[in-house]
Amino acid sequence: MSLGEYLVTEPHVSEFPNPMQLEIGDRVRVVEKSQGPDWPNWYLCSVEGQASGYVPGQILDHGADGLATIRERYTNRELTVDAGEILNGIRKLNGWLWARRVSDGLTGWVPLSVVKESAGG
Repeated sequence: MSLGEYLVTEPHVSEFPNPMQLEIGDRVRVVEKSQGPDWPNWYLCSVEGQASGYVPGQILDHGADGLATIRERYTNRELTVDAGEILNGIRKLNGWLWARRVSDGLTGWVPLSVVKESAGG
């Protein structure tokens, strides 16, 4: 399902060159809940064999042991985008948009603050 087209209004450079790949049932260590305005309801998590990264609270089942279980497949891959690019929005979550870049089909997260819905989208 598509949320329509989005126009990139300012550049965004991915902060995670080696994104984590999580599957349903994976266990992650919750390092901290983000306190910044750019990351509402995101948790910095670590998992053995992968770089740490942010995971949305909506897909975490927190345990008492500081670990959480993943509820759905997830990657924290961000898209590096330039102003003027067109994206097809797939999912909005906690101030971010999961999108597919029209020019090459690559998917990833971009902050909602750097995109706007296209008039035609």
